[in-house]
Amino acid sequence: MLESDLIKSTSSWPFVEMRKVLKEREAIIKKKNKITFQTGYGPSGLPHIGTFGEVSRTSMMINVLNHIKKIDSELITFSDDMDGLRKVPENIPNDKVLHENIGKPLTNVPDPFKKFGSFGEHNNKMLIEFLNKFKFNFIFKSSTENYKNGTFNNSLTRVLEKFDDIMNIILPTLRSERRKTYCPFLPLCPETGRVLEIPVVEIDKKKNTLVFDNNGKKIKTDILNGNCKLQWKVDWAMRWFTFDVDFEMYGKDLIESAILSSKICKAMGKQPPNGFAYELFLDERGEKISKSKGNGITIEQWLRYASPESLSLYMYQNPKRAKKLYPDVVPKAVDEYLSLIEKYQSQKINEKLLNPVWHIHKGDPPNEKIVMPFSMLLNIVGSSNAKTKDVLWKFIQKFHDELNPKNNKILDELTNYAINYFKDEVEPKKKYKKPNEDEKKALKNLISELKKVSQNTPAEEIQTKIYSTGKENGYSKNLRDWFKLIYLVCFGEENGPRMGFFISFFGVKETIDLMEKKLKI
Repeated sequence: MLESDLIKSTSSWPFVEMRKVLKEREAIIKKKNKITFQTGYGPSGLPHIGTFGEVSRTSMMINVLNHIKKIDSELITFSDDMDGLRKVPENIPNDKVLHENIGKPLTNVPDPFKKFGSFGEHNNKMLIEFLNKFKFNFIFKSSTENYKNGTFNNSLTRVLEKFDDIMNIILPTLRSERRKTYCPFLPLCPETGRVLEIPVVEIDKKKNTLVFDNNGKKIKTDILNGNCKLQWKVDWAMRWFTFDVDFEMYGKDLIESAILSSKICKAMGKQPPNGFAYELFLDERGEKISKSKGNGITIEQWLRYASPESLSLYMYQNPKRAKKLYPDVVPKAVDEYLSLIEKYQSQKINEKLLNPVWHIHKGDPPNEKIVMPFSMLLNIVGSSNAKTKDVLWKFIQKFHDELNPKNNKILDELTNYAINYFKDEVEPKKKYKKPNEDEKKALKNLISELKKVSQNTPAEEIQTKIYSTGKENGYSKNLRDWFKLIYLVCFGEENGPRMGFFISFFGVKETIDLMEKKLKI
């Protein structure tokens, strides 16, 4: 357990939010002797990275709780798989079967991948699989199962009892036309199996039955055991009520829904959970990422290019600030993670709690020397033309035989990631510059200076020599353009690693050979 002064004073957001939960829900938590966290998942498309973010961030709070207080906790990951399929996602193969089943509960829609009993089940399995990959501790709950097995029956009865109160909360938020037809309960059509949004004409609270008007045809249904489901905002509140949820985070776009659901939960007779609204993830064009569009970057892509820890870092940082989430952000996230790992061991305990890696690694980050940034490794992959991990290691050990996969586990992991990222994202975008005569002359002068340098020359000394060569060749006012020239000619990119460090690691002779090859000397 951490010292109480540290717990009270640290400003890292998981501690701030957890302190708030414990203070504001003290009486409720004491009575239950347990804290229940919840995350939600809409399986209308394949799980995306935003879903991971929600579970990851909530898990960080649970880790903090374990350091503050000895109390049981649980994390419910809830799937809205009884929702009707509203539209067909863009990134799904064999989508004809989905078009044919619009409006049916996701667990009644055939699986276009032909792996599971339904589309909802397929996406649920995908969710469980990738959450297990990250070793999250969670309890999975299916909307369909909980409606059908009677878990929600008492809560559904309560919704019916408070029907008028709930209608008074919801109706003022709707347009006039929608008010005429709105009902918190959505019946399943006995003929088509589709989830219907139709007006109710008769309510029998004693028998728990409703009569709906389906275009002039009356449908009588029992509200229990999966014959009906609830509209989204009422469903959310009912869930909180059923599971005694203490905390749930959600995207900024659901703030208004959370406010209404909280009012409904209170009307049903329980205190709604504490909430935390996080900003949304955007793709490279600044548009919200979504399961249906399949834009941004997938979890599979991130894990092909970088470690789970780097992804967790991205989720930890600035949760209330909108962030772009596409392949180009990965190298920076990796380098930030490496930098924080390097800083951690020399930090004081109060500083460690502010370091994201404390939260990522549950208070026990790896203690390993960071050999080089990921950005530099990418350049080495390109310059050495390494296509496999073994080849890349042979190249690294050519100049640094003290390094090896066994003792440098972080670097070893990075090698595969770097090769994959370089192949998919860097190589196709490379645009090598053909220097003009003045630029060629300046670079030849740099080569001449590097020929005076030995392999044992310190990286900073090499960097100084590059600076002075640039100044002597017309770049004294804008050294940035000088380095940009080097990067474009050597790497086909406008930015690159610190050149002195790169040359020291890559090899002086090898760098000269690379530059001469590009200049065709």
